[in-house]
Amino acid sequence: MMDDTTLLPAEALPDAERAGLYRTILTRRDTRGEFLPDPISDEVLSRLLIAAHHAPSVGFMQPWSFVVVKSPEVRRRVHDAFVKAHAEAAMMFPEELRATYSSLKLEGIMEAPVNLCITCDRDRAGPVVIGRTHIPVMDLYSSVCAVQNLWLAARAEGLGVGWVSIFDNAVVHRALGIPAGIVPVAYLCIGKVKGYHGRPELEAAGWRPRLPVDQLVHFDQWGDQRDEGDLLARLRDDQAAVAAGRFKA
Repeated sequence: MMDDTTLLPAEALPDAERAGLYRTILTRRDTRGEFLPDPISDEVLSRLLIAAHHAPSVGFMQPWSFVVVKSPEVRRRVHDAFVKAHAEAAMMFPEELRATYSSLKLEGIMEAPVNLCITCDRDRAGPVVIGRTHIPVMDLYSSVCAVQNLWLAARAEGLGVGWVSIFDNAVVHRALGIPAGIVPVAYLCIGKVKGYHGRPELEAAGWRPRLPVDQLVHFDQWGDQRDEGDLLARLRDDQAAVAAGRFKA
């Protein structure tokens, strides 16, 4: 058993494990309409929540809680809120994009066997938190780390996850009985899926392309892209390899 002074080996993972991690990251998708009705076992759901709970958090405050939602009645209330907000959102886009927006499947609230709301308790660690003294929103960022951990773990388990954010958060507060002061950070649909898209759906639909990663890297100062080494060239090669499905970790 490890004691508090035990250090884990600071070495790279074995090749197969490292490759598996990168494959998980690169093939993770936001899942909407491909959910199957198969239930998720408590064994698997426990592993997902353990992964989420072991996310990094500022000041080790662990601000998250997890509301597991299976009730059709509760999910229906959330879905009704989505339908209303979805119609409102369509009118916010330029007319030439509305038809494309309306054709997109943007949630799986009723189809997925499990919905999960990850919240943030902004007062959990008291008024002064290490690392949050000057950037108060670090607690919210920490909760998003829990979302990402769960999402990657779900992909490793062969599950899909869809993040639903098109509704009034106040409806989620009421539907899930969340106390005042607790912030719903992510409402997720989780379940087995028919398959994973080769590219993100919005990219495949022509909504937005993936940005060239080499154009997003700056050196020492914003806007300075003078690369003294070969990083930018390597990034272009690796991104091309990802697009071609031949990226090797």
